[in-house]
Amino acid sequence: MKSTFFSIAALAAIAVAAPAKNNLLALRQAAPQITDADILNYALTLEHLEDKFYREGLANFTESDFAAAGFDSTFYNNLKEVSSDETTHVSFLTAALTKAGAKPVAECTYNFGVTDVKSFIATASILEGVGVSAYLGAAADIMSKAYLTAAGSILTVESRHSAYIRASLMESPAPSPFDVPLSLNEVFTLAAPFIVSCPDSNPTLPVKAFPTVVSSPDNPKNITSGTKITLLTPNYVVVPADGASQIFAAFITVTGPVFTEATKVDGGFSLTVPTAPEGTAPIGGQSYVVLTGCNTTVTDDTVAAGPAVLEIS
Repeated sequence: MKSTFFSIAALAAIAVAAPAKNNLLALRQAAPQITDADILNYALTLEHLEDKFYREGLANFTESDFAAAGFDSTFYNNLKEVSSDETTHVSFLTAALTKAGAKPVAECTYNFGVTDVKSFIATASILEGVGVSAYLGAAADIMSKAYLTAAGSILTVESRHSAYIRASLMESPAPSPFDVPLSLNEVFTLAAPFIVSCPDSNPTLPVKAFPTVVSSPDNPKNITSGTKITLLTPNYVVVPADGASQIFAAFITVTGPVFTEATKVDGGFSLTVPTAPEGTAPIGGQSYVVLTGCNTTVTDDTVAAGPAVLEIS
């Protein structure tokens, strides 16, 4: 199978590297100015995805299907409320954008890869966690206080969805004292694999997807700090721009990334999950890790691939 080569380097190396076709970071340009309308449309893009996900899942699987999978009628009915919330979020954001004179994005076509109730709930848990991180990460860029408050009110609801679904999977509903903020591009990277196509009439958003990184299916079921894991880079290879610099895995937290060295292995990289420094946010619950050539900061200019989603105990 054809592979694509992406190069990464530390910031100092990037500054002197000549632009090359395989140098992802050297070719990456500064992001355009992002407006509140962009952020609301970005949020609407995610809400459309969640809305369609729940509507499709609840149409495909009956209450009896949920019962057979071990989820009672209370959970089934509560999930219908979650679905209704997402539909309301879509309506609210659409109306807010229209009122502001901006064109709202329309629903896209999706492929969620769900085959049964259990995979539906497992995917729901990840999507809700990503939703929390999306709103948290975008909050700092929202200029309007009214929009910021509205986004905050959606964030808290998404967080309750996440906690409820995690508890239904016998996972801790609040596994960390801090949630993880993600950038627009990091979130879009996680959402993009579900999106098959979007209407041509949709406004173009200032977001892009990084190359995909996924947790190896051979990783231990119970991952903690100190666990050795493998991250896979399907259909492409990440190499340093100079062919020799160290590649790092950066675990994103609200108090800053936590870095660990990544070692090249067949199909990806192996690494040991680090422990966050004392006095900083721990690495726990639904966590996110990116590959980078920089071990001092994580920005859209330093991320080479990812994030991958990991559940850290």
